[in-house]
Amino acid sequence: MAGPPLVEFRDVTKRFGEGPIVLQGISFAAQPGEFISLIGPSGCGKSTLLRLLAGLTPASSGEVAVEGRPPAAVKGQLAFVFQEPTLLPWRTVADNVAVPQILRGVPATERVATVARVLDLVRLGQHAASYPRQLSGGQKMRVSLARALALTPKVMLLDEPFGALDEMTREHLNEELLAIHAQQQWTGFFVTHSVAEAVFLSHRILVLAPHPGRIHSEIAVPLAWPRTEETRLGPDFHELVAGVSRVLRSVERTTP
Repeated sequence: MAGPPLVEFRDVTKRFGEGPIVLQGISFAAQPGEFISLIGPSGCGKSTLLRLLAGLTPASSGEVAVEGRPPAAVKGQLAFVFQEPTLLPWRTVADNVAVPQILRGVPATERVATVARVLDLVRLGQHAASYPRQLSGGQKMRVSLARALALTPKVMLLDEPFGALDEMTREHLNEELLAIHAQQQWTGFFVTHSVAEAVFLSHRILVLAPHPGRIHSEIAVPLAWPRTEETRLGPDFHELVAGVSRVLRSVERTTP
């Protein structure tokens, strides 16, 4: 992944009002198409880092840049998938996916075509007329993902979207997410508490330490692509999971 970075954090610090420092001295860069996972103990600022990148809150000092510009200037190139699906219960699946496009003023004919395309990507085309109450937890997260994909982002921010799902559903969604990423090549930032999930999804893992939140370690994941169900069965995968787990435990042991 050569060339100029798509995303840069340059010595970024964040605090809310007069409260404690949440993030301090955050510096890293991400290349176009790179998938980065963020792991670390609760309270280390993982979600805050995503919100800084989304332009939902400003840095207290330092600089966050997407293609050399502040996030607020490129919001149309960013999409956010939150921990909860946050679907509108009175709207169908298709209408939920269309909401951000409606807010952007996308013409109806273009909107309908985009919704159909992204629902097919997440394997929910047959549920376009269903309502959220008729869906499983995994299907609701697929709708949330489709809603973000409909924005054709350059940067996808995912804040522990599969954390509440059972392990089998979560693994299937991980595989589908990587298949979509391979097609669309957005740059992904994924918050998770699962080391195995981080290893499976990522080109690189950033381990954060808390009080204040900071980058403790940066770990490359040299597993072959594409990643499949077979990837999880290989010794290289298990060795990487064990290694990242050791790093995470060392962070937790030194956390006040």
